[in-house]
Parts: sequence; structure tokens; C-alpha cells
Amino acid sequence: MQQGWLTKTFKGDRIIWGLVVLFMFYSLLAVYSSSVGVAFIKHEGNTSYFLWTQFLILATSLVIIVVVHYLPYRIYFSLAGLFLIISAGLLILTFAFGSRVNEATRWLVIPGIGFSIQTSDVAKVALVLYLARALAKYQDELNNFMLVTKNFILPVGVICGLILPENLSTALMIFGISMIIMFIGRVPFRFLLTYIGVGVVGVILFALLLTMVTKSNRVQVWKNRIEHFFTGSGTEDDNYQSNQAKIAISTGGLFGKAPGKSTQRNMLPQSNSDFIFAIIIEEYGLLFGAIPLILAYMILLFRGITIARKCETAFPAYMVMGLIVMIVIQAMLNMLVAVGLFPVTGQTLPMVSWGRTSVLMMSFSIGAILSVSRVVNARIKNEELPAEEVTDEGEKIYEPAKT
Repeated sequence: MQQGWLTKTFKGDRIIWGLVVLFMFYSLLAVYSSSVGVAFIKHEGNTSYFLWTQFLILATSLVIIVVVHYLPYRIYFSLAGLFLIISAGLLILTFAFGSRVNEATRWLVIPGIGFSIQTSDVAKVALVLYLARALAKYQDELNNFMLVTKNFILPVGVICGLILPENLSTALMIFGISMIIMFIGRVPFRFLLTYIGVGVVGVILFALLLTMVTKSNRVQVWKNRIEHFFTGSGTEDDNYQSNQAKIAISTGGLFGKAPGKSTQRNMLPQSNSDFIFAIIIEEYGLLFGAIPLILAYMILLFRGITIARKCETAFPAYMVMGLIVMIVIQAMLNMLVAVGLFPVTGQTLPMVSWGRTSVLMMSFSIGAILSVSRVVNARIKNEELPAEEVTDEGEKIYEPAKT
């Protein structure tokens, strides 16, 4: 009976559901262990604060996934433009009234309840949904440079431009994800090269303008991180986080020190968020920490591709691919930073790191992917679907790229 209840409640791709459980398992253990030092600094040594808080976040995220995966995915086609406008408004509010933490204004505090959201996480998901909608709507007109510039690059530029002043790494990541999604959507490669060139020039000019207009900016921080990464120069303080992460990884070895035995968690300022992968390797080793997580994200990518290829129409296919690409690229960036193969970016490990907005938005994304998978599976099994989930005759057919 219990198996029937599980099958009835948790629909869609069962492998993705299994990966969700795996991510939550790692998240709960790793956040609790890696937050010991932070707990003594900010919560008077109350180490259970992060355990119960993360448990509540993960429980909420599970509810979000379940609810969203029952919603018809078509609603995102209708609401994608509105979501993008709202997210742009939130970014403007953050820029004007946001809370400043770690010398950057990235959080917007909701009045009355004191809950803070990182609005770039909301904007990132909204932009992916918008691009999926645009690709589905204009898939027969993608050779029109002006149309692509107006309907694709302009919204991407606005969102990235609003994030750029306080969070260069996130702006660049979102821009890169957007280019990959457009490439998957068959926007001509010559267009993408042009947009990338314009984007690089735009960032350089923006940095020069900031240095001329005001002394209070993050340009020097960006410059120092890039220089230190490529040249290895800088003081011990400049490379402090990267060095501590490397120590955690090297001492973890193949099997790790055992859960709860990390020593570098007391040294890393962002041990439970940006550098949680290093702590996982230190405690669980390469064999039980790094390799399972890397494989999990790769399997998630493979399952997303499989779901997209089974879609009959364009929008759900592009939405699934866009959200999967977003999750996996952010995960890879977090891991590359932790092992010292990429400059420090400040990106969390999706569904694993401590971070309320990030976990909740990633949960929404996985729920949307499972929503498409649920409908795809029902069609394959010839199950009866509600009217709002039956393909409209006017909706454009999706044809997977030839491989």
C-alpha cells in the first residue's frame, strides 16, 4: 500500500526524485557539520540552529517540488513575461534598498518578517522561463538578427546589467547560461559570438566607468580575484578562502575524515554555502563525497535531456533544458571554485548548500521539470490527462536536434 501511495503522490521521473533525496541527505548532514564555526560566531554556539533551520528549508522545498510538479507546465508559458518583469523590479529594489552583506548589496529584506531573499536567484529562474517561451514562440524566425536581439538579448542584458554592479560572477554566469540555452534553441552561432563580444566589451567599459565615477565599487575586488587566480600572486589573506578549501580537500583524501570531523570548517568563512563541497570532501572523501555528487548532477543532466527529447512541443522541451543547464552549470562552477580550478564566484551548490532563496528556487525548478516529466510519462502510457495538459493544435511541435 505504501508503494502505491508513493507512486501516486510522487509522479514524473523517479530517478530525479531519487536525486532530490540524495541532495537533501547530503545537504542536511553537510550544512549541520560545516556550520559549527558560524554557529559559535553568530548564534552563541547553538549548533542545532542550522540543523533545524535547514531541515525546515528542505521540508518546505519538498512541498514546493510536490505542488509545482502537479501544476500544468503551460502556465509558465503564459506567465514567463510577468515573472521576468517582477524579477527585474525586485532587482531594482535590491539595488536601491537592499541589505549590504560582505561588501555587496545582494539581498532584499521583506519588511515585517525580516526574511531576506537574494533576488538574483529569482531573476535567474525567471529569465530561463522567458527564454524557453521566446525560443518556442520564435523558433521559425531565429535567423532574424534584429528579432533575436530585441526579444532575447535585450531582456538578458537588462537582467545581467541590474545584477552586474554588485555581483559580477552571477551576472556572467546568467549571461553564459543564456547563451547556452539559445545555442540549444538553435540561435545561429554567429549571432551568439557577436553577443558575447559585445558583452565582454560592455563589462570592460562598465568597470572603467565605475572607477572614474566613484571610489566605492567592487571593480578592484573583481580585478584582484582574477589576477590572484591566474598569477598565484597576492598575500595570504587574498587567497585565504581558496587555500583553506584546498587544505580541506587534500586532507580529506579518498575516504575522508568521517562525518563531523572537519577542521577547516572553522577556518572557511563560507563553509556552509560557497565552499560546502570542500567540507564534504574533507569529511566523506573523494569516494563517498565528491564522486557521488558529481555523478548525481551528471545523471540529472542526462535525465533532463531524456525528458526534453520525449516532449511533443517546443516550450516544455526548452524549459526543461534551460532549467537543467542552469542547475548543472551552477553546480559545476561551485565545485570548480572549491577545488581551485576557477576564480572565487560566490555560487552555492544547488540543493546542497545553506541558502534559503537558492534552495527554494532550485526546488521550484526541479518541480517544473518533474511537471513536464509527469505529462510525458502519462502520454507514453496513454493515460487520460486534464484538458489544460492536452497539446493545443496551435502549439509548435518540438523536433530534437539530430545527433
